[in-house]
Amino acid sequence: MVLSGKLITELGIKTPAERFYKLFAEELHEAQVHCERVHHTKLHEGEDWHDTDTVKHWTYVIDGEVHTCYDSVEEVDEENKKNTWNLFGGDIGKHYKVFKLSLQVTDKADDGTAVAKWTVEYEKINEDIDPPNGWMDYISQCTRDVDGHLSKARAARKD
Repeated sequence: MVLSGKLITELGIKTPAERFYKLFAEELHEAQVHCERVHHTKLHEGEDWHDTDTVKHWTYVIDGEVHTCYDSVEEVDEENKKNTWNLFGGDIGKHYKVFKLSLQVTDKADDGTAVAKWTVEYEKINEDIDPPNGWMDYISQCTRDVDGHLSKARAARKD
């Protein structure tokens, strides 16, 4: 019986790695503005969105259903443009003992494009729970939404 797993997706983005990472590392409160599937975010505990002691509450849509969870920052690696969040409570807590979401962004070429690598590590509460495959679609769509917004803003600055 396998309860633990890892899902990984790598997505090409038009936004430079530094700018894409900055949104998730320093401007996470803006996610609901850029991602269609993020309905609401708020601080649950703490005063700084990016402090490791802060807990945030999320309302989002996966597979057409509204879900909620909390998150806290587990790891920040600015040098490698990588963050890891621990997700818990809400709908996550009903299905998973452990649920970690990581983002690492790397520049791909000299043309300013990059790769966003998302990793979901999880441990199900029992074998009847499905792997969180819907999260991969959710992450992909949010990445496209954020990249589209940041690319548009970047193009507007060049005009």
